[in-house]
Amino acid sequence: MAQFDNVSVKKKANIYFDGKCVSHTILLPNGTRSTIGVIFPSSLTFNTQAAEVMEILAGHCRVKLQGASDWTEYKEDQKFSVPANSSFEIETTDTLHYVCHFE
Repeated sequence: MAQFDNVSVKKKANIYFDGKCVSHTILLPNGTRSTIGVIFPSSLTFNTQAAEVMEILAGHCRVKLQGASDWTEYKEDQKFSVPANSSFEIETTDTLHYVCHFE
Protein backbone atom coordinates (compact mmCIF):
# COMPACT_ATOMS: atom_id res chain seq x y z
CA MET A 1 0.00 0.00 0.00
CA ALA A 2 1.58 3.28 -1.13
CA GLN A 3 -0.60 5.59 0.98
CA PHE A 4 -3.15 5.76 3.79
CA ASP A 5 -6.52 7.28 2.89
CA ASN A 6 -9.03 8.94 5.23
CA VAL A 7 -6.74 9.21 8.25
CA SER A 8 -6.23 11.76 10.99
CA VAL A 9 -2.67 12.96 11.62
CA LYS A 10 -1.40 14.32 14.90
CA LYS A 11 0.38 17.57 14.03
CA LYS A 12 3.14 17.39 16.62
CA ALA A 13 6.07 15.14 15.70
CA ASN A 14 7.29 12.35 17.96
CA ILE A 15 11.01 12.98 18.43
CA TYR A 16 13.16 10.34 20.15
CA PHE A 17 16.85 9.83 20.88
CA ASP A 18 17.89 13.47 20.37
CA GLY A 19 16.28 13.57 16.92
CA LYS A 20 17.65 10.26 15.63
CA CYS A 21 14.05 9.01 15.24
CA VAL A 22 11.22 11.29 14.10
CA SER A 23 7.67 10.17 13.37
CA HIS A 24 4.06 11.32 13.14
CA THR A 25 1.09 9.44 14.57
CA ILE A 26 -1.79 8.59 12.25
CA LEU A 27 -5.21 7.40 13.37
CA LEU A 28 -6.84 5.03 10.89
CA PRO A 29 -10.59 4.86 10.17
CA ASN A 30 -10.85 1.46 11.92
CA GLY A 31 -9.57 3.02 15.16
CA THR A 32 -6.03 1.67 15.03
CA ARG A 33 -2.92 3.80 15.39
CA SER A 34 0.32 3.77 13.40
CA THR A 35 3.36 5.98 13.16
CA ILE A 36 5.22 6.96 10.00
CA GLY A 37 8.77 8.12 10.36
CA VAL A 38 12.49 7.94 9.82
CA ILE A 39 15.42 6.67 11.83
CA PHE A 40 18.68 8.39 10.98
CA PRO A 41 21.94 6.39 11.04
CA SER A 42 22.34 5.18 14.62
CA SER A 43 22.16 2.29 17.09
CA LEU A 44 19.04 2.54 19.27
CA THR A 45 17.01 0.45 21.73
CA PHE A 46 13.22 0.80 21.70
CA ASN A 47 10.93 -0.44 24.47
CA THR A 48 7.42 -1.53 23.54
CA GLN A 49 4.20 -1.37 25.48
CA ALA A 50 1.87 -2.64 22.74
CA ALA A 51 2.76 -5.29 20.19
CA GLU A 52 3.93 -3.72 16.95
CA VAL A 53 4.81 -4.53 13.38
CA MET A 54 7.60 -2.49 11.80
CA GLU A 55 7.21 -2.17 8.03
CA ILE A 56 10.36 -1.02 6.24
CA LEU A 57 9.59 1.42 3.41
CA ALA A 58 13.15 2.33 2.40
CA GLY A 59 16.62 1.75 3.75
CA HIS A 60 18.26 -1.11 5.57
CA CYS A 61 18.58 -2.11 9.22
CA ARG A 62 19.71 -4.84 11.59
CA VAL A 63 17.40 -5.81 14.45
CA LYS A 64 17.84 -7.89 17.58
CA LEU A 65 14.69 -8.66 19.54
CA GLN A 66 14.79 -8.88 23.33
CA GLY A 67 16.09 -12.32 24.33
CA ALA A 68 17.49 -13.12 20.87
CA SER A 69 21.17 -13.85 20.40
CA ASP A 70 21.34 -13.07 16.69
CA TRP A 71 20.73 -9.98 14.57
CA THR A 72 18.34 -10.14 11.60
CA GLU A 73 18.66 -7.83 8.58
CA TYR A 74 15.65 -6.09 7.03
CA LYS A 75 15.26 -3.93 3.94
CA GLU A 76 12.56 -2.28 1.83
CA ASP A 77 9.25 -4.18 1.67
CA GLN A 78 10.07 -6.36 4.69
CA LYS A 79 8.46 -6.40 8.15
CA PHE A 80 9.25 -7.62 11.64
CA SER A 81 7.06 -8.06 14.71
CA VAL A 82 7.85 -7.08 18.28
CA PRO A 83 5.85 -8.44 21.23
CA ALA A 84 4.18 -6.18 23.78
CA ASN A 85 6.17 -5.24 26.88
CA SER A 86 9.44 -6.05 25.19
CA SER A 87 12.29 -4.25 23.43
CA PHE A 88 14.44 -4.38 20.34
CA GLU A 89 17.78 -3.02 19.26
CA ILE A 90 18.04 -1.49 15.79
CA GLU A 91 21.09 -0.37 13.83
CA THR A 92 20.87 1.74 10.68
CA THR A 93 23.69 2.95 8.43
CA ASP A 94 21.46 5.03 6.17
CA THR A 95 18.13 6.76 6.77
CA LEU A 96 15.42 4.16 7.40
CA HIS A 97 11.82 5.03 6.41
CA TYR A 98 9.21 2.98 8.26
CA VAL A 99 5.61 2.55 9.34
CA CYS A 100 5.01 1.13 12.79
CA HIS A 101 1.62 -0.56 13.17
CA PHE A 102 0.43 -0.96 16.76
CA GLU A 103 -1.68 -4.00 17.53
